[in-house]
Amino acid sequence: MENIILTHEEIKHKTKRIAYQIFETFVNEEEVILAGIANNGYIFAQKVAAELALISDLKITLCEVKINKQNPQESINTSIPSEYYKNKGLVLIDDVLNSGTTLIYGVKHFLEVPLSKFKTAVLVDRNHKKYPVKADFKGLSLSTSLQEHIQVVFEENNSFAYLN
Repeated sequence: MENIILTHEEIKHKTKRIAYQIFETFVNEEEVILAGIANNGYIFAQKVAAELALISDLKITLCEVKINKQNPQESINTSIPSEYYKNKGLVLIDDVLNSGTTLIYGVKHFLEVPLSKFKTAVLVDRNHKKYPVKADFKGLSLSTSLQEHIQVVFEENNSFAYLN
């Protein structure tokens, strides 16, 4: 049986709160790059971008980050060239921070280019990390057992997160 940990409404509220936190952090920037880790992280980045567009006049650029989650040492591809985000503010976004492997390799990739400001955001932060990486902005922090997994489902009118 799936245990719902975030309902559609809760995800909407947490997305809006994260958008406000990003706006407060990047208020003095002209542009912010929202770099979503492929699949759910990118979908979440799109949702954050939509909320951010409603509350700020920041120029928002979405970037999809493709990381091989089974072998994160492989080269990482982004949908925009690195020259574009050089010396700009960037937020690396994923849906769930599990072991920290995907996020830390994503962070490593973006550290190869000078940025004016660099933050991370996740919808759900599990408190079991293999790497010393943290989310600057998070919707929900949750302590789970190592056997439990968090899944986020993004659907048009019924997004939710559950523990299994």
